[in-house]
Amino acid sequence: MQPKIFGLFDDFGADRATDSVPAVSVTSVSPLCWMGARTSRIKLGTSVVQMSARTPASVAMTAATIDHLSGGRFILGLGVSGPQVVEGWYGQPFARPMGRTREYVDIVRAMLRREGPLAYAGKHYRLPYDGPGATGLGKPLKLIMHPKRREIPIYIGAEGPKNVALAAEIADGWLPIFYSPQRSPAIYAESLRAAKAGFDVACMVQVHVSDDVESALIPVKWMLGFYIGGMGAEQKNFHLNLISRMGFEAEAAEVQRLFREGKRAEAAAAVPDRLADEISLVGSRERIRDRLAAWKETPVRALLLATRDADALRTLAELVL
Repeated sequence: MQPKIFGLFDDFGADRATDSVPAVSVTSVSPLCWMGARTSRIKLGTSVVQMSARTPASVAMTAATIDHLSGGRFILGLGVSGPQVVEGWYGQPFARPMGRTREYVDIVRAMLRREGPLAYAGKHYRLPYDGPGATGLGKPLKLIMHPKRREIPIYIGAEGPKNVALAAEIADGWLPIFYSPQRSPAIYAESLRAAKAGFDVACMVQVHVSDDVESALIPVKWMLGFYIGGMGAEQKNFHLNLISRMGFEAEAAEVQRLFREGKRAEAAAAVPDRLADEISLVGSRERIRDRLAAWKETPVRALLLATRDADALRTLAELVL
């Protein structure tokens, strides 16, 4: 398998979002509009739109609009986030995320198909709304605009085996995080068994081109320390759980402990070099070339390169393409 290469930039200077440099936004829709207005060929993906932040109708309207404005270049990435964010920031219940994801995707797809006024009676979403406080005046509606594409690709960010299996069942692609070519194929083999033909696995990978591998791993370890230690509740942290399934349970627990004690530098230092190295592409051009061989043997079909260095993106494109 020959993976495709796309770039994810942390900022959006015009020199980096050109037609000659494929790019995907790691944030949400506002930067994509900025980038789409300045490009004509690159695909525009949201990475993960947190579903609790937007109703299915809001996402369907946004997707249809950007797809029209960009000439059919939009990819919709969705994800449930975690209970700290969903309940703490968005003020929504987190319970039964898989059921909510299935209904959410059903509704978005139905709205984009625009086959008629939509009525939907799910466990988590009901259109028209008929719950507490309803006026009884709601009616089935449909998009006013005709979507450019009735089937906009939907990718789902997922970590747990059951969530990945759901993505393989209902989505067009999966957005994994912390993917190790040496470990992850076995972890997710059963989850991806039901994936239909053409199912895309698009994996985010940090890339640092440098002759000093130890130094190049430092930002990867800081990122991992933050996700393992701080991106999730102590009792429910999906990132920590994933790292544990990858064989680093004791190390992940130590990273979380240090991070929660406010020792962020120590937490980053406690991240195993082997883990950071497996999920990233760092080192000299020759070292990265050699390590790409392992990725080509995985289900990953697209590498989403997290970098601030356009030259690094060009280097990877030359090595892969």
